[in-house]
Amino acid sequence: MAVLLNRKTRVIVQGLTGKIGSFHAQDMKRYGTNVVGGVTPGKGGQDHHGIPVFNTVKGAVRETGAEASIVFVPPPFAADSIMEAADAGLKFCVCITDGIPSQDMMRVKRYMRRFRYEDRMRLVGPNCAGIITPGQALMGIMPGNIYLPGRVGIVGRSGTLGYEAASQMKALGIGVSTSVGIGGDPINGSSFKDILKLFEEDPDTDAVVMIGEIGGPQEAEAAEWAKHHMRKPLIAYIAGLSAPKGKRMGHAGAIISAFGESAQEKVEILREAGVAIVPTPAEFGPTVASVLESRKAA
Repeated sequence: MAVLLNRKTRVIVQGLTGKIGSFHAQDMKRYGTNVVGGVTPGKGGQDHHGIPVFNTVKGAVRETGAEASIVFVPPPFAADSIMEAADAGLKFCVCITDGIPSQDMMRVKRYMRRFRYEDRMRLVGPNCAGIITPGQALMGIMPGNIYLPGRVGIVGRSGTLGYEAASQMKALGIGVSTSVGIGGDPINGSSFKDILKLFEEDPDTDAVVMIGEIGGPQEAEAAEWAKHHMRKPLIAYIAGLSAPKGKRMGHAGAIISAFGESAQEKVEILREAGVAIVPTPAEFGPTVASVLESRKAA
C-alpha cells in the first residue's frame, strides 16, 4: 500500500509542453508513473513525447480518467491551474511551482472550501519537491534512484533534506513507503498533521520521519496531534537551530516571528510530545535505525 500515490494512479501534467514540465514528465514516465495526459491551453490535440495534450483539465479528465495532477505552471497562472484541477473533480494535486503570491494561495484555499469535505481535492505544495512511492510512482522533481522501497514514511518542508534522509536510510538498508514534500510556503495545501494522519492509517508504514524548519506553527500542531493520536514512532529534524529571531531562510515561510516558531522551541515542543529528535542532518540514518531497533526490541 502507498500514501496518496501508487503505480496505478492516473496522472496528468499541467504545463506539460513547457521546458520544466516536459523534462520532469519524461522523468516521471521513466520511473514508472502512469502519466496519461498533459494540459497546455491552445495546444490540445498534439502529442508531446508520447503524451496526449489537452486544452483543459476537464477535457483531460474526461478522455483519460485521470485522478491526479502535477502543476508545472509559472507563478502568475499557477493558482488558476490548481483551481481548475479542483473544478475538474481531481482527488489529488501536487503543485511544484515556487513563487506563487500568498494572496493567490489564500484565494485557492477559499475556493477549495466550496467543495464538500469528502469531494475536496487534496493539494500538496506549492513550492515543494512532490511525492514519491519508491518502486511505484513519482510525481515531483526528486531523484528517484536514492529512494529504497520500504516501510518508513517521510514528510518535509525541505526537499533537499528529504533527499538526504532517504539517501542515508538507503545506505543502511532502510526503505521508504512514501515521501511527501509539503513545501516551504506560509500557505500550503497540506500540513504536517494532514500527512501524519495518512501515515498513521497506512498499514505498510511502521514509522515516520518529519522534517521541519523555523517559522510557522505547523510542527507544533503536528506534535500536539501526534502526542494524542499516533501509535507509530515519529522522528523529527528541525532546520535552523542557529537562526536568530527575525531571520529568514530559503523558504518563504521560514521566518521566525512568534513564540514557538524558532527551531529550539519546536525541538522542545516535539521532545515533550515524545518525538525522537534527529540532532544534525548527518544523523538521519542512525537515528531512524535506532528508533526502529528499539521498536523491534519492545
